[in-house]
Amino acid sequence: MQGASRSALAGSREVLSQVLDQASDRGALGEELLQVADLVAGNAVLRRALADPSREGGEKAELANRLFGGKVSEPAQQIAATVAAQRWASESDLTATLEAFGVESILAQAEANGRLTQVEDELFRFGRIVDGTAELRSALTDRRAPVESKAQVVHRLLDGRSAPETIRLAELAATHRSTRFDHAVEGYLSIAARRQEQLTATITTAVRLSGQQRERLTQALGQQYGRSVRINEVVDPTVVGGIRVAIGDEVIDGTVLSRLDEARRRMIS
Repeated sequence: MQGASRSALAGSREVLSQVLDQASDRGALGEELLQVADLVAGNAVLRRALADPSREGGEKAELANRLFGGKVSEPAQQIAATVAAQRWASESDLTATLEAFGVESILAQAEANGRLTQVEDELFRFGRIVDGTAELRSALTDRRAPVESKAQVVHRLLDGRSAPETIRLAELAATHRSTRFDHAVEGYLSIAARRQEQLTATITTAVRLSGQQRERLTQALGQQYGRSVRINEVVDPTVVGGIRVAIGDEVIDGTVLSRLDEARRRMIS
């Protein structure tokens, strides 16, 4: 997000945090915010009106109140009006924020029930399974496939095996109107990590780390970044040996494969 949208996001998040602290059913709130996001994203006239930087914030908030009053709960209406009142750099930033707040509310429900870490683990593992299974990946990412069929695939695989929040977010990622499944899942995991005030490192190795190796790596990364670090581990035999660490946009690649590729490039140049 550009500067204006970053400020708008920060201002809106304060209200979201206040509402989540008081909400009795954060999951229901999340569903309402997702409905609002879908409505705004699907209506170009409304989207432009709410994101128009030339209109006063109070005017846009009043428009949101008229549109959503009586159709969603008062807390959801308050958040929608707050988001609308901000100055956004683009229309897409406004809709993305409404959606992200819906996802965060669902994750907050998992947190309130003591299963946020479980949801994070399950969502990460499901994302890896989809990525590694061509038939499943095609079923969930084919834009020509009906939304209902994608949702059915998710439920068939996860019902009775995963937390309800995991299933809902996996379904949301699979049926997203514009974002690729893997990118959506990555975004949801980032929100979960932020709620736990920690960084998430994706570790890729040829063989699974031992418990002791995992603990030492977690401690080393925590010391390096000055924050609690959570590790998601990916086993990929093609890297041959060594380790790749990805935290956000930063990648530390110490795998044998990367060193071989570098040596090959030097020989060719």
